[in-house]
Amino acid sequence: MAEEFVELYGKRFPKAVAVFEAGISDALSYLLSFPGSHHARLRTTNMLERLFEEVKRRTRVVGVFPNEMSAATLATEIALRSSEQWALKRYLTMEAFEAVGKPNP
Repeated sequence: MAEEFVELYGKRFPKAVAVFEAGISDALSYLLSFPGSHHARLRTTNMLERLFEEVKRRTRVVGVFPNEMSAATLATEIALRSSEQWALKRYLTMEAFEAVGKPNP
């Protein structure tokens, strides 16, 4: 698909296509490094979006903070709790790595 994109738009937008070609392998490196069963979860930002929504929800409850540090402390606490919860869940199964090997750093 990348090659088709370059052929289709290379003449009309040479600078943009050059940038695309320079970064496409880095942008899609997870396709080669991780098992196919992990691709859908790696390419989304659902976890981050959920974290941000939780921070918004909790800060609305407080309303007005006495200072910036108290707001940062609450946001940090929410992030730490989320991190603990994520550690207990199996978001990506490690058995899939055994079948294809570990990702290249």
